[in-house]
Amino acid sequence: MNRPAERDARFMREALAQARLAQAAGEVPVGAVVVHGDRIVGRGHNAPVGSHDPTAHAEIRALREAALALGNYRLDGCELFVTLEPCAMCSGAMLHARLARVVFGAPDPKTGAGGSVLDLFAQERLNHQTELVGGVLADGGGALLAEFFRQRRQESRMNAQPLRDDAVRTPDDRFRELPGYPWPPHYLNDLPALAGLRLHYLDEGPRDAPLTWLCLHGNPSWSYVYRRMIPAFLESGARVVAPDLVGFGRSDKPKRESAHRFEWHRQVLLEFVERLDLRDIVLVVQDWGGLLGLTLPMEDPDRYRGLLVMNTTLGTGDAPLSPGFLAWREMCAKNPGFDVGRLFARGNPHLSPRECEAYNAPFPDAGHRAALRAFPPMVPDRPEADGAAVSRQAREFLSHHWSGRAMMAIGAQDPVLGVPVMQALRAQIRGCAEPVVLPQAGHFVQEHGEEVARQAVGYFRP
Repeated sequence: MNRPAERDARFMREALAQARLAQAAGEVPVGAVVVHGDRIVGRGHNAPVGSHDPTAHAEIRALREAALALGNYRLDGCELFVTLEPCAMCSGAMLHARLARVVFGAPDPKTGAGGSVLDLFAQERLNHQTELVGGVLADGGGALLAEFFRQRRQESRMNAQPLRDDAVRTPDDRFRELPGYPWPPHYLNDLPALAGLRLHYLDEGPRDAPLTWLCLHGNPSWSYVYRRMIPAFLESGARVVAPDLVGFGRSDKPKRESAHRFEWHRQVLLEFVERLDLRDIVLVVQDWGGLLGLTLPMEDPDRYRGLLVMNTTLGTGDAPLSPGFLAWREMCAKNPGFDVGRLFARGNPHLSPRECEAYNAPFPDAGHRAALRAFPPMVPDRPEADGAAVSRQAREFLSHHWSGRAMMAIGAQDPVLGVPVMQALRAQIRGCAEPVVLPQAGHFVQEHGEEVARQAVGYFRP
């Protein structure tokens, strides 16, 4: 690549970073930067929806910022880099600003005014001529747009699906602008075990990544609990998939507690893994994520490369449950409407009020809380209990036949599934490394998970 081309690619990558900000905000993912010499003087990403402003295109916002920075609405000698071919409105603004050069990425066959629909830059009768270059890192910008509109089509199909009479669906507005959780939703409703219920999941990173981190949450959390770990996984070039169990997060919520059964939830997860054809999996589990998740690898061992196990157990039914868990189960029975956000605040004083409130988002009223009531008594506590037999099979598999790597992180302050429970579990996982003990962490280890995630990336590096 020659030097001018390298320079164009460098600034287009900055524009792509802006496009990702638009995507995270639910806007069409277009980004732009204005460059003066070798200095970025203006940045912008699409925001017409959020700002209720039809002119708030990425290019217009970048031009406004640049004009303020330079103290002049004329941007003589400046260049603008944008991920998508500009429309007529933005092209007109660029010409009026007297930019020296405009560089765009992907063409826009519907509204592009740089040659696709019309070419305003080729009008010799205009009193200013701006050089136009297209196709720079076009694949990057085009991929963002393609994924955005694919997701919109999927959401449209899912939202058009009638909700089952025996379930409720948390309104989308309760999930807007949650701190530290910018990822767009994905949905499935065609798994046989779901029988029409809608399952939500996060799916980030390249589909052909060398590793896929499959993150399973517990009760009463949801995929939000992994927000501190996901960035480290993604930075390593991996794929991250984090479903919300049925009854939690953005997934549909059956109204009846009796709808929740161990074997049914397990079957949903088995079908989910197969439906997405997940491979090279590092299974990340905590709480019920482990009760269910640790029973999955034995069904298709070739899909799994590793286990990252945090404060959880196996519900084999032939060992007494810990006193801490029995106390938790009793509390849930006596206080079925307990405040989930307050629970997280009590064990994680470093969380902001908005973060704590995000844990309440899926559960606006008692009708959405059937899973929270059902899961504590659902832990197998006798040999014939639902899920106990398959958990014993999993114990046998993990003890004698597991051939992947295994890492354990323990929140030492956990009164329910703390160090003794986890050390006993470690003895049941063949080849499990010496655990990482977090003295300050409690049950929800993920809330201290940045360092755990970084260590795990190094430990499981292919």
